Amino acid sequence: MPADDPNSDDRNGHDRHGDEATLRRLGYAQVLYREMGGFSNFAISFTIISILAGCLTSYYIAFNNGGPVAITWGWLLVGGFCVLVAMAMGEIASAMPTAGALYFWASKLGGPAWGWFTGWFNLIGQIAVTAAIDYGAAIFTTALLNLWFPAVVGTGTGTVFVVYSVIIALHLALNLLNVNLLARLNTFSAWWHMVGVLVIVAVLIVVPDNHQSAAFVFGETLNNSGFSGEGFGDAGFWFVFGIGLLMAQYTITGYDASAHMSEETRLASRAAAWGMVMSVAVSVVFGFVLLVAVTFAVPDVQGTLDAAGNAVVYIWTESLGGAWAEFLLLIAVVGQFFCGTASVTSASRMLFAFSRDGAVPASRLWRKVAANRVPVNAVAAIAVLSWALMLPTLANGVVGYLVGTSIAVIGLYIAFALPIVLRIRAGSRFEGGAWSLGHHYRWVAPVAVAWIALVCVLFLLPVSPKGIPGAADFDWNVVNYAPITVGGALLLFGGWYLLSARHWFTGPVREAGTEEELTGIEGQLEADAP
Repeated sequence: MPADDPNSDDRNGHDRHGDEATLRRLGYAQVLYREMGGFSNFAISFTIISILAGCLTSYYIAFNNGGPVAITWGWLLVGGFCVLVAMAMGEIASAMPTAGALYFWASKLGGPAWGWFTGWFNLIGQIAVTAAIDYGAAIFTTALLNLWFPAVVGTGTGTVFVVYSVIIALHLALNLLNVNLLARLNTFSAWWHMVGVLVIVAVLIVVPDNHQSAAFVFGETLNNSGFSGEGFGDAGFWFVFGIGLLMAQYTITGYDASAHMSEETRLASRAAAWGMVMSVAVSVVFGFVLLVAVTFAVPDVQGTLDAAGNAVVYIWTESLGGAWAEFLLLIAVVGQFFCGTASVTSASRMLFAFSRDGAVPASRLWRKVAANRVPVNAVAAIAVLSWALMLPTLANGVVGYLVGTSIAVIGLYIAFALPIVLRIRAGSRFEGGAWSLGHHYRWVAPVAVAWIALVCVLFLLPVSPKGIPGAADFDWNVVNYAPITVGGALLLFGGWYLLSARHWFTGPVREAGTEEELTGIEGQLEADAP
């Protein structure tokens, strides 16, 4: 039988009880349904990474800042380091498979203060990445609707925001359904992404009359940022190339979802770790093939630059014609919709777990679980906060989206780095789980942390010389307000911790004093189930 069949082989009951025993040892009752198999766990992270979403909706970031070399070689560079980050996180996830994931790991390895900051940066990153995913999906969906109904649907920022609002509302509704349905949806999504990429690549190879040369795809440099720097020999170009890495780094985020779904996954100690690592590795391979095919199909450099956030739509429309462009857009839009659905799922579990330990205002509200074992209020909160984060796009859609992606990357990767730092500090005292790096953690973990530090610095820097305060042609519309947002969050939650939370926040809190009491909580939920 399939591995994700909850009734497959007699070991399932034993494995489930083993997972529940591990969770009780960590201090929590099994209040969420443990219905996901290993492939479903992989599928949710693979879906959130979504090569049909991130690298297509943010393609122009790399094309504008570095050109084809930032797209192809930049993707492989970022992908390789992200595999190492996933491996370092996977080892910790295996030892502590809980929905709190990063926050829980940091608390246990470093204490309440580490857990507090990790949790809040993770939550901010989860909200921002959900917002960016759905706004990118709205751009593509609006473009598709415009091709279908040009007389009715425009492509302005107001229209995009309306479509974005509808997408968020649909994701809210879907995430109120039970986790078994969502697991099946994510499994279907994983196959949709893999098959969809192969179809898109085949069309881009066969249909266009002309293709760019291999020298263009793998060696052409472009710099449309306004900063100086024209090629490999110019130091200024490498700064611009660094900004262009945001496309790949933004795409390869959200794979902590496998850890956040640990309490709903069978054999979680192994499956969550493999889910993270394999989702990144598979995405790197399929994403590279997709990006190379799209770049070969670029019809005109200046037209692609002028299209900005609609760069891929422009490439497909000009190189394939309307009908084929509509077909490929439909494949991408469906994949992007799946991506946003999974992101809301993951973020809501993080909010649920963080609230379970009293770290969020009105925690009792966000930790509430409905009869179908879904944290309904947490789902609603994530949807509303994500929607609100993209309100600035009404003033400047492109820059607002770019900054949203920066906040997502910085917030998530700071949260990724903190428990890895603590893992390094723990050394041989760290008690591993079923999936371990062994002595390889000694180089994998430090390299992962160094990479995260580099990208966080890069994405806090100005994205245009006009966005630097004091510039003669200073323009607020191109200011990177990620430093303000991230710095403001650090001051807010740091000040909150120093003035108040350090006196009452103790990190993860056991839901009950004994295993029998935890079992009682589970039994009451079973009795209340419809």
